Amino acid sequence: MSTDTSDADNDLRERITNFLRRNFPQIQMHGGSAAISHLDRESGEVQIQLGGACSGCGISPMTIQAIKSRMVKEIPEIETVHADTGMGAGADGDLGSTGGGMSPSFPGETTDGDDDEGPQAPF
Repeated sequence: MSTDTSDADNDLRERITNFLRRNFPQIQMHGGSAAISHLDRESGEVQIQLGGACSGCGISPMTIQAIKSRMVKEIPEIETVHADTGMGAGADGDLGSTGGGMSPSFPGETTDGDDDEGPQAPF
């Protein structure tokens, strides 16, 4: 790897790190962390690992979506963002069938023979 390529990679890493600090201070304020686990400058892909308090936080999927949508707009070299909390989430933060979390359900919706329509109104 040439020095120019290394400098460009370091510059991009620094811009991504600054982006995360600037746009998502609540991650650190709430005891979480966000770090670059993999960066491929040529393909424009970055893997972000959320840790600490993010690893069990109910709003981490929303944080992941916000990171993904904002980063590609603000950092032109980034085309694809993958993020993970390491807690049974897939590479994009989506819980799979072994994710350990419950999927949201809505009144009237049936899933796999489950007839639960949610709480009944008191009237």
